[in-house]
Amino acid sequence: MTALATGLGAIPFFFVEDFSDRWNVALWGIASGIMVSASLFGLINEGLTYSSAGIPTLLIGGLLVGVLLVEVADRVLDSVDVGGTDDPTLGEEDAPLEAAAFAEADLKKLVLILGILTVHSFPEGVAVGVSFAELGLESGLPILGISVPLLAVFMTIAISIHNIPEGTAIAIPMRAMGLSKWRMVGAAVFSSLPQPIGAVIAFVFVTWAREFLPFGFGFAAGAMVYLVVTEFIPEALDTGADLPGGGRRELLVGVLSGVAAMVPLLYV
Repeated sequence: MTALATGLGAIPFFFVEDFSDRWNVALWGIASGIMVSASLFGLINEGLTYSSAGIPTLLIGGLLVGVLLVEVADRVLDSVDVGGTDDPTLGEEDAPLEAAAFAEADLKKLVLILGILTVHSFPEGVAVGVSFAELGLESGLPILGISVPLLAVFMTIAISIHNIPEGTAIAIPMRAMGLSKWRMVGAAVFSSLPQPIGAVIAFVFVTWAREFLPFGFGFAAGAMVYLVVTEFIPEALDTGADLPGGGRRELLVGVLSGVAAMVPLLYV
């Protein structure tokens, strides 16, 4: 349910074919605002909740490892020769080679963005699994003859709602790269598949999961924020380079809109 909800975030692109540079910058900003607010007000807040008193060592460690993951992944993908060249001696007959190089460069960014968002969904699934720890006890809500913890019901609904704008955040860069609508939906759903996997693991090893939840939440938050800073914002400014003010106003409006849309969902 939570994984499928992510695919709903790509639905708006079934009705809008293309966006101007102004809108593209704003959409990158919206995606950035969604991801940063989800990290700061959602994941880190949850990590602090599950941390023991004192310095949240596991949470901080997770943040650093998340940043390291993005940096290492970026360097690894950068090390792959995509065949790009600025050689002025190339003629018009070489244009297809240039186009292929740019396509592969976009693929690198796509792999990085989708990969990090996929990894980040795992601790959310862990949180859902933990909420099901009291499955079968009499104090739960009877569903299909099974007593389901009320917390689990609310957690599943909340994560599903939370995943819809995250699906939009995934679809925005994919739309800018020219992917088809159904591929955007599929990629959005794919990015949340670790949630049911994490939920099952957490349900089975609930005691272990509670201990390491702060690290998982920190890991996801660090990766997402660093991805926004190093990929989303530079891409937005590059897209808006020819706009008045370099597109900074559109970017700021987009970021604030993303935060405004996301913050209420974090407290559902």
